[in-house]
Amino acid sequence: MKFLEKTLLVTLVCTVISCFYFDIASADETDTTEFVYVFHGLGRPKSAMWLMAARLENAGYSVEKIGYHSLIESPEEIMLDISEQISASLPQDNRTIHFVGHSMGGLLIRAYLDSNKVEHLGRVVLIGTPNQGSALVDKYRDKWWMKILGPMPRALGTDSTGFHKSIGDPYYPVGIIAGIAKWKNEDVLPGDDDGIVPLESAKLKGMTDIITVESGHTMLRYDKDVADQTIEFLRNGMFREDEPLIER
Repeated sequence: MKFLEKTLLVTLVCTVISCFYFDIASADETDTTEFVYVFHGLGRPKSAMWLMAARLENAGYSVEKIGYHSLIESPEEIMLDISEQISASLPQDNRTIHFVGHSMGGLLIRAYLDSNKVEHLGRVVLIGTPNQGSALVDKYRDKWWMKILGPMPRALGTDSTGFHKSIGDPYYPVGIIAGIAKWKNEDVLPGDDDGIVPLESAKLKGMTDIITVESGHTMLRYDKDVADQTIEFLRNGMFREDEPLIER
C-alpha cells in the first residue's frame, strides 16, 4: 500500500472513531446583532470547530455549531438533520445570519442555502471546501475502506454524480479560503492543494473573493490567519489584502 493510501486510511479510521463523539452543548446566546452558523467537515464532530467558534465569539458574534453524522447518514439524511437544527436555533429577531464551513461543511451550507430562504442572510465563508469535488474520492472510491464509510464520502467525487453537482451557484456573498500545503501529492493532486482539496476545486463560480493560506487541510480550521480572514470577510465582505490574492 502506497504511503498516501496508508495516510488516508489512517486518517479515515481516526475520523470514524471521532465522529461518534458529539459536542451536544450549543453556544451560549449573547446579545449581539450578528449570528454565525459553523459547520464541521467530513468525519468530525461539531466540537472540531471549537477554536473557530471561540474566535468568532471573541469577535462579538453569537455562534451555533451544527453537527451531523457524515460517515453514517446519507446526503438526504444529513440535509434533513442540519435543516432541523437550523430551524430550532434560528434567531427570531432581525439579526444578520452568517455561515462558515470547513471542508464538506461548506458544501452542506451551499446545499442548505440553495433550498432554503434565510431572512437577513449575511455572508458565507467556505474554508478548504471541495466545491468542484475531490479527485481523491475518484481515485479511491472502489477501495474497501471507502465502501464502509457510508454514502456521503463516496458522493464527493468530481464526476456527474458528485454532491456538488446538485448545488446551484451562490446568490449571496461568499468568500473562499484555500489551503496550500508545503508537501505535494503530484501523483494524485497535481498543482497547488492543501493535501486533500486542490486549489482549483476550492474555486467557485460567482465567488466574491478568494485567498490562500499556507496550511494543510485539517489545520485550516485551527489556523489563526484563517479565523482572522473569516472575521474580516464577515465584517467587510472582502478579505484583508496583507498579501496579494491569487488570480481568480
